[in-house]
Amino acid sequence: MAIFASIGHVARLTRAFLVMAREGVFVGLDAGAAPPIARPVLAGLKLIARKDDGGHGLSRAMERLGPSYVKLGQFLATRPDIVSASVARELERLQDRVAPLPREVAVKRVEAAFQQPLEALFSQFGEPVAAASIAQVHRARTRDGDRDVAVKVLRPGVERRFARDLADMFFAARLAQWVIPDAERLRPVQIVETLARSVRMEMDFRLEAAAADEYGENLKDDENFRAPKIDWDRTTREVLTMEWIEGTPLSDPDRLTALGFDIAALGRLLIQSFLRHALRDGFFHADMHQGNFLVDGEGCIVALDFGIMGRLGRAERRFLAEILYGFIRRDYLKVAQVHFEAGYVPKHYRVEDFAQAIRAIGEPIHARPADQISMARLLTLLFEVTALFDMTTRIELVMLQKTMVVVEGVARKLDPHLNMWATAEPVVGGWIADNLGPRGRLADAGAALATVGRLLADIPEHAEQFRRTMQAIEGWSREPARAGHIALWAIALLMLWFAIRDVFH
Repeated sequence: MAIFASIGHVARLTRAFLVMAREGVFVGLDAGAAPPIARPVLAGLKLIARKDDGGHGLSRAMERLGPSYVKLGQFLATRPDIVSASVARELERLQDRVAPLPREVAVKRVEAAFQQPLEALFSQFGEPVAAASIAQVHRARTRDGDRDVAVKVLRPGVERRFARDLADMFFAARLAQWVIPDAERLRPVQIVETLARSVRMEMDFRLEAAAADEYGENLKDDENFRAPKIDWDRTTREVLTMEWIEGTPLSDPDRLTALGFDIAALGRLLIQSFLRHALRDGFFHADMHQGNFLVDGEGCIVALDFGIMGRLGRAERRFLAEILYGFIRRDYLKVAQVHFEAGYVPKHYRVEDFAQAIRAIGEPIHARPADQISMARLLTLLFEVTALFDMTTRIELVMLQKTMVVVEGVARKLDPHLNMWATAEPVVGGWIADNLGPRGRLADAGAALATVGRLLADIPEHAEQFRRTMQAIEGWSREPARAGHIALWAIALLMLWFAIRDVFH
């Protein structure tokens, strides 16, 4: 069976390589840099390339190869540290859109998920209004509450298709690591593993519902920004039901203007909301293209599609806030110190040299008019410079940077003259005042006291554990090996140390 599986992997991967070759993916590669065994193959692949590739061969090839490869390309678009910035920009073109399945297919899927007829759940169930590789969306009306809802239905067979394609990708990744030693540096197997985890989570709609619910709870006190309510009674692994939002997409600024909305204010609201969610909550929408946001009749921005979300810990939030605020104030030494304090730059580099490199980013930006300053470009340049200083790649920060590129692009389409510094300063400065100023120190002191309280409360338990360990050692001490006694005492002391340390972490 393993032989037949390998033959299947090879056959499908051969087709994938031929599709990529036909779309001109390998045309720009230097054959001399390839391993000797691969050079004739690479030369042959170049011969079958289209002559009119238009410079977008990679994205076209991914779309031809199907949903799994589109997902792989979209994932790699968030990792310019792996595929280079130019390839990442090319992969950003990928659109996850497919032809919808007939309504009857979705109805059968819903009935199978709930083990009851559709009429018991919905009084109306319309034709698909949107479709992607994993799911499609229908407008419906609930039977009990007579409410309009959006019903997202997992496409039949998608799990089997993704499982097969991911198995092919694992096979190719392992083969690349075996044949090309340098490929291990790019960690191809770990990349496919990360993609597989992401896809598995995206195909379980209960997890997306939980993300939407958490996101909405964080926004409950926000003005003019919200998320749809989840209908948990009509949500399963294969079906996600949420409040139907009637509104105008941010992608249609002309219609928004015709309806009387201030589109420049909507652009500022989008940027400030994104920064507020990232800094205040540490939980942000990481797929903020304009199709995922509607403006309702009250002028409130409503977020949609919660399959890709980002998280930042407190350390990362402080890092982001101080970086942005440092650039706003042109305090490059402070920006450099934040990098070193976070442990992102190796200690053998000098803070002053790093600050000088950051100044090379900041000053040209500040020399421009305020409405031409790009915060997304700033973070991109920052990551490029930090690579020169062996800065450790943090996936959550890369995702944040890529999201910033998208959200700033959407905001600029609404207001080409958007002043990013003036828009960001109230949110960033306010977070720093609340968390790093006197109020923040008081909160940190309270957290420290709570930690000490937990330690004191746990002392009896740790003492009992230590007592039992000592009793065991006393029993073992009758053995003649003194070296063994010393080792046991050392183990006991280490156990006590780890127990105390765990409390503080």
